[in-house]
Amino acid sequence: MILSDFDLWAYIRGGRLIIDPFDESIVRENGVDLRIGRMIARMKKTDKPLDTKNAEGIEEFYIIEEGESFIINPHEHVLLHTLEYVKLPVDLMGFVNLRSSYARVGLTIPPTIIDANFEGELTIELVGGDFPVKLYHRDRFLHVVFAKLSSVVEKPYQGRYQGQRGVRLPSFK
Repeated sequence: MILSDFDLWAYIRGGRLIIDPFDESIVRENGVDLRIGRMIARMKKTDKPLDTKNAEGIEEFYIIEEGESFIINPHEHVLLHTLEYVKLPVDLMGFVNLRSSYARVGLTIPPTIIDANFEGELTIELVGGDFPVKLYHRDRFLHVVFAKLSSVVEKPYQGRYQGQRGVRLPSFK
């Protein structure tokens, strides 16, 4: 069951869905909009292969920047994070989508979900379109649609990205 704004407010007011910092304007008709954080990790172009079985030194494949705005270059792959720290209960998951205004200028994200019991700022891969696009810290850029699970999960998320803040680089352990 997809949650409406009425259901979302019940989860938020009841403390079962935590979004921090919270602003009432991010609750939409059938989901929540999340805003751009201050960090970006740009993927470097290189011929050196990244070994997913031995990814020590993964930082050398990225350039990490902080700022109030970022230009996403054509076809560039970057990692962004959300301003909001979210905490989901064990009976709720989220489908993460790019807001349509950003998709309409050629930006894309891969299919992304938020697992039940996840907590942290989201790190999202964003791919540039055919022309440069300037993005701003605090702008609403993601829309998360929440679905109530048919039952509480038996194995709540406790993965490597639990509690993450800022841009979190990939981990293959």
